[in-house]
Amino acid sequence: MTSPRIALVGITKHGVARMLKLAAKLPEATVVVTEKFADPPPLANSVKVLAGALSAHIGALFADFDQIVFFVSLGAVVRLIAPHLKSKDEDPGVLVVDDAARFVIPVLSGHVGGANAYAEYLAALLDATPVLTTASDVGKTLPVDILGRELGWRVEAPKLNVTRVSAHVVNEEPIAFVQEAGSRAWWTRPTPLPANIHCFERFEDVDLERHRAVLWVTRRDIPVELWERLHERLVVYRPPEAT
Repeated sequence: MTSPRIALVGITKHGVARMLKLAAKLPEATVVVTEKFADPPPLANSVKVLAGALSAHIGALFADFDQIVFFVSLGAVVRLIAPHLKSKDEDPGVLVVDDAARFVIPVLSGHVGGANAYAEYLAALLDATPVLTTASDVGKTLPVDILGRELGWRVEAPKLNVTRVSAHVVNEEPIAFVQEAGSRAWWTRPTPLPANIHCFERFEDVDLERHRAVLWVTRRDIPVELWERLHERLVVYRPPEAT
């Protein structure tokens, strides 16, 4: 897996000062400043100087980086990025650090883009508080859209299924988790598995009338009629082939 491309963006005196302290701990990150701050102290980081208004460069930052950390007010960042939003599958992670570096706020692409996890990482470096608002993170339950991603699992389901099943999970409705393949190290939180998640080793053991949705880790071919029968209640995960 390639390392994420990180940009640290500062455009004010205090924001740049905070950013440079963080940059010293993240030598792999690119420091992005306006012309007013074009001569930062010596850094191991690469430095990108923006000519003119920051707003003119947001599209390029979206294209060039996987995580963009703004030392700029949240409201300003929302206005800056709004014209460039596409989808959670394409947008980079966007985070905001407040002027006192007390809070790290993932603004965009918290799950798929990795901003939530990166916020927790940055917060540890800054001795700050990560402000997570994604329901599955706050509720310490399964992130349906990225479950098993670190294990190489691939989600196989219509986006609508992922959305519907995610809602059932965070609403604490009964969920069948069927694992017929892949690593068992998929639950990485320090807390116990939520009580509404019921584990099975075979799909045939699941009482579909008692479960609102099914999360199925398998290498089986799923017949079309089963997808149709379960409608928007099924999400399948494909683990990599065993080596």
